[in-house]
Amino acid sequence: MRSLWFRIIGPAALCLALLPAGASGDVPKAKALKKEAALDAQGLAVHIDAHIARRWDEAKVVPAARADDAEFLRRIYLDLAGRIPTVAEIHDFLRDPSPDKRRKKIDSLLESHGYVGNFTNVWRDMMIPQTNNQFFQAFGPQMEAWLRKKLQDNTSYDEMVRALLTADPIGNRVATRTGRPPDQADFSVVAFYQANELKPENLAAATSRLFLGIKLECAQCHDHPFNQYSREQFWEYAAFFAGIQPFRQQGQRFVPAQNKSGVREIKIGGTERVVKARFLDGKDPKFADDTDSRVALAEWMTTADNPYFARAAVNHIWAHFFGLGIIDPIDEPSDENPPSHPELLDEVARQFALNKFDLKYLIKAITLSKTYQLTSRQTHPTQNDPRLFGCMSLKGLTPEQLYDSLVLATRYRDPADPRGRFARQRFFGVQGEFRTKFANYSDRRTEYQTSILQALSLMNGRFVADATSVSRSETLAGVIDAPFLDTEGRLNALHLAALSRNMRPEEKSRLVRYVDGGGPSRDPDKALADVFWAILNSSEFILNH
Repeated sequence: MRSLWFRIIGPAALCLALLPAGASGDVPKAKALKKEAALDAQGLAVHIDAHIARRWDEAKVVPAARADDAEFLRRIYLDLAGRIPTVAEIHDFLRDPSPDKRRKKIDSLLESHGYVGNFTNVWRDMMIPQTNNQFFQAFGPQMEAWLRKKLQDNTSYDEMVRALLTADPIGNRVATRTGRPPDQADFSVVAFYQANELKPENLAAATSRLFLGIKLECAQCHDHPFNQYSREQFWEYAAFFAGIQPFRQQGQRFVPAQNKSGVREIKIGGTERVVKARFLDGKDPKFADDTDSRVALAEWMTTADNPYFARAAVNHIWAHFFGLGIIDPIDEPSDENPPSHPELLDEVARQFALNKFDLKYLIKAITLSKTYQLTSRQTHPTQNDPRLFGCMSLKGLTPEQLYDSLVLATRYRDPADPRGRFARQRFFGVQGEFRTKFANYSDRRTEYQTSILQALSLMNGRFVADATSVSRSETLAGVIDAPFLDTEGRLNALHLAALSRNMRPEEKSRLVRYVDGGGPSRDPDKALADVFWAILNSSEFILNH
């Protein structure tokens, strides 16, 4: 069976090339948002393609062909819904003759529960680093519930970030003291603050990286080696979080954390020098009386003409869909690591702001573009550089995407949650173990590497063993017991269930012969199980392409 695995590994084409890491830091100068008309999503998609095409002309790139419908469908389901499509969804899409069926599919997925669940995972992973911290394990579901509600309501990105920044980090009172009703975030986002240990310097590093696209922590102990930021500027930015007092030990007990809204200065780490809160553009904030300093930071950060905020969000979302950002690494802009398409990044960021930071608008514009819909099959040497986007790069699946796709392909049910009702199972039980085991700590999904432990889990683990057992697999049982299917039909059904496509001619003759011959055991049913095992372990299944 192992030799078969190597023979049938999915032939997804590798148009993947590694880039040297850039240095960190530079940011555009502040300037007012340009007076221009807001484009709809289709209009912005056309502009995206025009920017990309100009760069192709300059670099003499011959772009890849358009992805066929099956390849596009699998990609858009994984990117938007976080799972592969069902066989019924594949049949419906492939049989649809309408010329705008891709746009309609994008629209329907953006309104689905799958989009909400998948992007809850996307934003959680951006906001909360991988951690085994028990406090986060306890409060992670609440953080996810908050993110899910924001995405269900299509809350604008600026409003979502403001809510996160100004919520009470302790979870027991409103931090802003502005008279507004308490936001549910005042308890639900405790995990974000706890993951950063309630320390001003950690929160400064996390928020500048996430929401401004700047790896500011490089300036925490000394002036930044690659950009304009000084150690003093790091601590001036950290001073916005100085009112947050973490838990501290007093004798045998811990004193609860506090949030002192009037504190707006901080000592530079390791010194006695005190600095006051100041924005990264050098401007002094204007604080309202008795208002948490984070309110002023949030208002400055999320304005439409902030040169950092919209670009950072666009770069994050672009990296989700293409595997790498227009600035890559995404939080290390500098003269040594400039955007691959600076005019493209600027225009998409402006349109994102002009469209009121609507995340669905941004996602729709990117996925409607011809650039996103290129095949991953490399057809010309000029497609080697992934930063030119001449073909779609292969992306490693997230743990959630892989788990949900395996569940869908095999009809697996978690014994602890057979109906999939309990959100906490994502943190505990079979799914929690799977998520921990398949965590990928690389910043680039195009550099996905399967560890030995992960490979062994897929090859020999109980999950896949049960899913490919003739006696325990629902998918196999359904395929084997279907009286109207011959060997080719059964093999096609397995390929559709897992790879979202029919067998190719070169696969058909080899696999039909293998199954009809019964494989090593001389049992056609077990031979079919061998093929299903090989498909689930193939690179075509565990990568998004």
